Amino acid sequence: QLNIGYFDQMRANLDENATLKETISPGTEWVEIGDQRKHVMSYLEDFLFPAARANSPVKTLSGGERARLALARMFAQPTNVLVLDEPTNDLDIETLELLEQLLTEYSGTVMLVSHDRAFLNNVVTQVIAAEGNGKWGEYIGGYDEWLAQRPDPEPAPSKAAEKAPAPKAAPALIPSPRPSNKNRLAPWEEKELAELPEKIAAIETQQAELAEQLADPNLYSEGNDKAEAINQQLAQLEADLMGLFDRWEQLEEKKGD
Repeated sequence: QLNIGYFDQMRANLDENATLKETISPGTEWVEIGDQRKHVMSYLEDFLFPAARANSPVKTLSGGERARLALARMFAQPTNVLVLDEPTNDLDIETLELLEQLLTEYSGTVMLVSHDRAFLNNVVTQVIAAEGNGKWGEYIGGYDEWLAQRPDPEPAPSKAAEKAPAPKAAPALIPSPRPSNKNRLAPWEEKELAELPEKIAAIETQQAELAEQLADPNLYSEGNDKAEAINQQLAQLEADLMGLFDRWEQLEEKKGD
């Protein structure tokens, strides 16, 4: 029986209001991967999410983090076939290397579409390529092997040649520079936007430190008061973090990027 996992380049299937933990393992603290059982916190850390972010909603994630979460959710499902549509979009180097490792260790079948030649060379063992006129070719190896084996392209029919210049219209889709300064940021807002990543990183560092304290069994030796105080700090930090993410979104919107 086929159990298919699908990775969408638009990340459209993520629930904006669900937490990271709920997205990966709804209703349980554990993730079953093959014959292994992992706690959801540990599993999220495998995908470079600190434990302190486990209860953050999906809407606070950046584009790259959403891609990483979608990958984590896909690999947490019991599948034997994976279908990936441009999986490397928005991925940073660490996540890309993690994805390559996961795919090479995956025991099922992987079908993917990608424009990342290096990624294809590192991961795929077979290429199926469109060769024109409704023909498809099948080749052993990655992208470089396909380049070496592919046949010379057939001459295009004259009618197609006449229509060939049409794709030149594509540059019209590229956004033109903003004609006015109406939505541009003020200098102080530019400064605020530039400082936001550092402020967010500082809060995430505090969250990680507090989460580490909560994991220490000695913390509970004299009751739960200290743990409750830490949880209150974490709740405040989470509120501060969401405020920063909201502000970031506002500034980016105003900037018009």
